[in-house]
Amino acid sequence: MTNEQRFRCCLVGGTFDRLHAGHRLLLDAACKHAEAVEIHITTNSMAHHKSDYVMDFEDRRDDLLNWAALKSGTSITVHPLEDAFGPAPHHERADAIVATPETVGMCHTINDQRQTHGLPSLHIIEVTHLRGIEGGIISSSSIRNGLMDQEGHPWMRKQLRNSTLKMAPALDSELKTPMGELFEGPEDDPEVGMAAALDGLPANVHLLVAVGDVTTKTLLEMGVTPGLALIDGMTKRTKLEPSHLVDRTAFEHHLSAVNPAGFLTPSLCQALQDALIAEESVLLEVEGEEDLAPLIIHCLAPIGTVVLYGQPRKGVVMQVTTMGVKERCRNLLNLFEVMK
Repeated sequence: MTNEQRFRCCLVGGTFDRLHAGHRLLLDAACKHAEAVEIHITTNSMAHHKSDYVMDFEDRRDDLLNWAALKSGTSITVHPLEDAFGPAPHHERADAIVATPETVGMCHTINDQRQTHGLPSLHIIEVTHLRGIEGGIISSSSIRNGLMDQEGHPWMRKQLRNSTLKMAPALDSELKTPMGELFEGPEDDPEVGMAAALDGLPANVHLLVAVGDVTTKTLLEMGVTPGLALIDGMTKRTKLEPSHLVDRTAFEHHLSAVNPAGFLTPSLCQALQDALIAEESVLLEVEGEEDLAPLIIHCLAPIGTVVLYGQPRKGVVMQVTTMGVKERCRNLLNLFEVMK
């Protein structure tokens, strides 16, 4: 028992999607002040009203139970939360509740309800937000939107975004290996592989990205306009004939970037940042080569983004942006040489 007031039972409620440093700060405050902590997490039906990309209830609960297993001195239990208030208005044993600045008002509403039930008010333990390395609050929505990882670090740090990066020769074989799922099809009929890829799209796609002229043109000819397309007017390093060029009028917005083969430039990075926040379709024309762009795209894009690109003589590759893919791309980018 510390000198600080210690409560009998502290309630904590939330979605707890992709357990992050801010969550842990909140939970640690509850454990510090209470002998028992009840964590109530939103069920799938509640959570998916917030976003299609919230993790499944069982996965979120497992993350919390794994965290709780490392704690000592406090009894910690995890429960489903079926509505906005949960058991707090009528919980007889609870005497404290943890809140962030924006949920303090709800806690006061809970206390008003408790009074109508003849119960004492809960002591409100307010915990401030943690901020990410480059600003912004560490939150599940920021993580889902691709802005930072669970510790508040950017997936592609500012120094790399603002530098020209040269691919290390040691990465050549790794980057030639398809990063994602390959949908096979003949090179002279790219619609075969593309049709299979489109059939294999996940149920929820945040943004469809096409990398390469042939990939983009094939999608357009199949009646699909990607939200973002990157082209360079080349295929297998050969200039395309006019009849094989992408129809630029199919896109609402047009951006350009300069990016030599084997490099990643601030020009390309800034153009991708702008394209990823656009509300309508974007065609990004690259002077040079766009082959390495998926490394940046996955780092900057929201969870659920789907990147399609052609694999010469094999078919179409599809890669969905996930936390694991972001981690891999960040690790690869950190191996690039930063040019002076």
